[in-house]
Amino acid sequence: MSHPTDLRHVASERAASAAASWRIALDRVSVTYPNGTRALDNVSLRIEPGEIVSVVGLSGSGKSTLIRTINGLVPTTAGTVTVGPHHVSELRGRALREARGHIGMIFQAFNLAERASVYRNTLVGRFAHSPSIRTLLGLPSQQDREIALTALESVGILDKVWTRAGSLSGGQKQRVAIARALTQQPGVMLADEPVASLDPPTAHAVMRDLQRINEERGLTVLINIHLMDLARQYTTRMIGLRDGQLVYDGPASGASDADFEQIYGRPIQPRDRLGTST
Repeated sequence: MSHPTDLRHVASERAASAAASWRIALDRVSVTYPNGTRALDNVSLRIEPGEIVSVVGLSGSGKSTLIRTINGLVPTTAGTVTVGPHHVSELRGRALREARGHIGMIFQAFNLAERASVYRNTLVGRFAHSPSIRTLLGLPSQQDREIALTALESVGILDKVWTRAGSLSGGQKQRVAIARALTQQPGVMLADEPVASLDPPTAHAVMRDLQRINEERGLTVLINIHLMDLARQYTTRMIGLRDGQLVYDGPASGASDADFEQIYGRPIQPRDRLGTST
């Protein structure tokens, strides 16, 4: 078994560079669930390549539906969704799976295989880019191994490469999830409440990771979050949703408390802020 120090030499510049960042565009998108709930109501927006954007709103505002519509996990009822070269709202089957292969997704619950190693979890991001026979046999290519190890190093968790995922802390698990998404070499990175279950210092650390990935790779990053201080500090643009409708779209740092009260539909409360990183 290789030592992590040796693996740093494998995680080299030979790893393929990330795909070009993609634009996200929603045109008059609505989503109504079978129970009649209208989760998105005629939402139109455009996110340019390389932007880092927060989507802010209370539970039930449509944040998760919005982000899951972008990668095709939730189909649109009306309107169109375009991500890079893909008309996601029109895709089905294999074509949709291929598009998702370039759309990184980070979940609140991490979605890791707890009994598998950090390395094996990270390699999952390469499945859409590898021949089926290699995936079935668990035989990643040299390039896939390099991409996975480079991704782990980029989020500072390469020393845990052979550790079982279930033994990690919440912050470490989220870093593995970020590394897994990076191995897709995505054109877009989506994060659905990525810090909701983390303590304040760890939440700030994960947000810094996402901010750094955006800055260093020029990668389009879209983050669902309800905490106003994190949205202001780590993203440059903020989209506010309330009852499925777009109620704010502007600079994150310039958003006033009054803007947040409009988004939330109520006065600001202590739970709307996470707090400091110390």
